[in-house]
Amino acid sequence: MFILTLQGDDQGVFSIISDEGEQIIPIFECEDDVERYNLQMDEYTKHPKLQIVEVDGEVIVTACESRQQKYAIIGVDDFLVPPKDLED
Repeated sequence: MFILTLQGDDQGVFSIISDEGEQIIPIFECEDDVERYNLQMDEYTKHPKLQIVEVDGEVIVTACESRQQKYAIIGVDDFLVPPKDLED
């Protein structure tokens, strides 16, 4: 599985803010999907640069649950687009 982190900082995990104001970490099953999402994010200039990090699925899910951090597993049939509030 794959997550996005702040470039140069593996501890700064990228999250999306939901309509309810909750931080949700997207966890991608497919490397192609996370690469596509990261390329879309690169089109925006108002966010920090991100890097792709491969993670063990069980480890990241356990870490999120132990910290009561919401997460979403983005499967191969899912399509995630960057939030509109990042657009210029």
